[in-house]
Amino acid sequence: MTTTYAPVDGLGADEPRARFHDLVAAEWIKLRSLRSTWIAYGATALAVIAFNAGTAYDTYNYWPARSAADRADYVRAGIPLQEAFTANAAMVMMLALGALGAVAIIGEYSTGTIRTTFAAVPARRSVMAAKTVVVTAVTSVFGAIVAGASFGLTQAILDRRDAGISISYPGALRVVVASALLAPVCAVAGMAIGSLIRHTAATMTVSVTVILVLPIAFTDGRHWSAVAGHATLYQAWSRLVEVGSPQTDFPWTTGGAWTVYAVWALTAAVLAVTSAGRRDQSCGRGIQGPDGPDRGPVHEGRPPLVPPPEFSGLP
Repeated sequence: MTTTYAPVDGLGADEPRARFHDLVAAEWIKLRSLRSTWIAYGATALAVIAFNAGTAYDTYNYWPARSAADRADYVRAGIPLQEAFTANAAMVMMLALGALGAVAIIGEYSTGTIRTTFAAVPARRSVMAAKTVVVTAVTSVFGAIVAGASFGLTQAILDRRDAGISISYPGALRVVVASALLAPVCAVAGMAIGSLIRHTAATMTVSVTVILVLPIAFTDGRHWSAVAGHATLYQAWSRLVEVGSPQTDFPWTTGGAWTVYAVWALTAAVLAVTSAGRRDQSCGRGIQGPDGPDRGPVHEGRPPLVPPPEFSGLP
């Protein structure tokens, strides 16, 4: 007698694939359901705005007696633009958002919930693409709020000394947009690093090195060092918020700085989306966890077939 098998409860029937907007909705639920996420975003926003407002308040508090001509020179020198979003505030936001972007992915790997996600949706790249979309959207809103609030608050403080500027002032909108976009670009970069490394400590170390240490290490003294430095996010932001033409041996344009933003964002997004498929699906292995691959692969095909209840064995 030939042994026959049947699917359990019809589970072998083809099921519809998860729609991308459903994956985006699921990732949004994951993100907003964590209270620690909003605490981290709130603390970062307060820290960045406080850095900028504190600098403007120092200028207001220690402002010497100035004539109208002196105040005009002060504005023309670009000081209000520099205080609208300071370098210290930019560093804080870059480091914090890089860490938050990394946590969005390594948090699932460290807790093991990524196994459940990939078992429910075998299309790993679609899951990572949805996660990237959610992180980018949330951090873009975050960056816009923080940069806009910083500009409005600092200029309101300086305006009490008749030194504030409006958003229509030449270069003001560029400063706000460049500062706001630091948030999503750094978050996606951190997410890409996390998806490649998948270890919390190592990810944070690499993130700090790439986002903060490298821009400081490169100088404008030599051509190769200047070009390498121009390819970093921090130096790109510095060029975009700079007033006038840079006084360096190897100057570059704001168009080049915007290009650096775009290249970083696109490269990071591609790495974040493709890393899961390459590492987790190769050679039929299981999902890569924080301590190595799981024992046994995650089943991605049709459900296993089992003997029907009436099967009684060979005659």
